[in-house]
Amino acid sequence: MKKILAWHFTGNKLRDGRAIPKAGRVLVFDGNPIICEQGLHASREPFDALQFAPGHMLHMVECWGEVQEQSDKLVCTHRKIIKSMDATDLLWYFSRMQAVSVVHLWDAPDVVLDYLMTGDKSLRYAARAAARAAAWDAAWAAARAAAWAAARDAAWAAAWAAAWAAARAAARDAARKDFNALVYESFGVKK
Repeated sequence: MKKILAWHFTGNKLRDGRAIPKAGRVLVFDGNPIICEQGLHASREPFDALQFAPGHMLHMVECWGEVQEQSDKLVCTHRKIIKSMDATDLLWYFSRMQAVSVVHLWDAPDVVLDYLMTGDKSLRYAARAAARAAAWDAAWAAARAAAWAAARDAAWAAAWAAAWAAARAAARDAARKDFNALVYESFGVKK
């Protein structure tokens, strides 16, 4: 039976309250697996698993048996943890690097830039406060701009929406690629 390499996030326990099994132990679901309802869940890509993460523990798993799949997740009757890690630092790093990738779009205060580049926890709260203040100013500017934008015709608005949708899709694809690469590197997986 072919095994599927997949990824699974947990908190300090499994969703059903059981302890996280040690690497190598096989969990078996005795029943009919149904996506989002019952069975042992995982995702083929780390980025997809992130969308369902209830906590900071990331597990590289093998899945087999009866398997059902959707585009971003699967459910199976057998799942074995190959390797696990506390992904807290990896997740903070990834989120900071995503922010760095768009920081050129606004005039970020120095404390925000310092925190994003270093991850120095002593700067986190000052950076958050500075970013909130800047966001509040930007929100007022956006509200004023929205009032002017309401006067534009529907064709312009549709073109603008399409451009933003394309930009969001490209950004999500880039984030997917970056997160997957970061996880593969952290787990020593060649892709």
